Amino acid sequence: MKKALAELGRLLNTVPPLILTLLVLSVVGMNLLANKSINTGVDWLALDCGILLSWLTFLSLDVLTHCFGPRAATAMSLVALVLNLFMALVFFLASCIPGVWGESFVPGSEQTINFALDHTIGGTWFIILGSSIAFAVSSVVNNFLNWGIGQRLGDNKGFGTFATRSYISTFIAQFTDNMVFALLVSRVFFGWTLLQCVTCALTGAVLELLFEIFFSPFGYRIARRLDAEHVDAMVTKAA
Repeated sequence: MKKALAELGRLLNTVPPLILTLLVLSVVGMNLLANKSINTGVDWLALDCGILLSWLTFLSLDVLTHCFGPRAATAMSLVALVLNLFMALVFFLASCIPGVWGESFVPGSEQTINFALDHTIGGTWFIILGSSIAFAVSSVVNNFLNWGIGQRLGDNKGFGTFATRSYISTFIAQFTDNMVFALLVSRVFFGWTLLQCVTCALTGAVLELLFEIFFSPFGYRIARRLDAEHVDAMVTKAA
């Protein structure tokens, strides 16, 4: 345990703070935004506002895998997951504290709005548990699949290789995340059919992939900069 904690400490000192910050913020944010569903106008497509940030989570993991390997990216996933659970606890405690939310000052609706905001920010145990398990599984899938594709493609560091690794791993990992959550939560607690679970997981993964495709050049530039910094550090150390 001491050795594992020491390795984690060294890794936290190595990973750029910006990447880790983006990862943690996106995990916390997407789980909070998932409380709001999107009105798609069709019965078979269920989406929530978490897709606005889920792409950033997996893009951050792709950059970490590219620069530090799948084990390091998975370790950072667990760090983000623990911090997300900590924030969920903070939100829950905030919802239990007597008081009034600023948005609840609507004549005649104070109690109703305040009750709704408390339950939104406080979260629901089975949703938090389901999303945590889904993220833990999908992050492992994303990281090791991304790395495996990179091994197949060789040492090419161009954007084409980065994009191929990211797009394939992200789509499969996003589908896994959506599917695990749908099976654990939506099917058990909301009575979804298996067809609804598969359809929503697939369509959600497609939309989330489109976000990553749009922002992947940004992730590639970060990865290239980190590669350059690593090479410069090795040259300085050798000198």
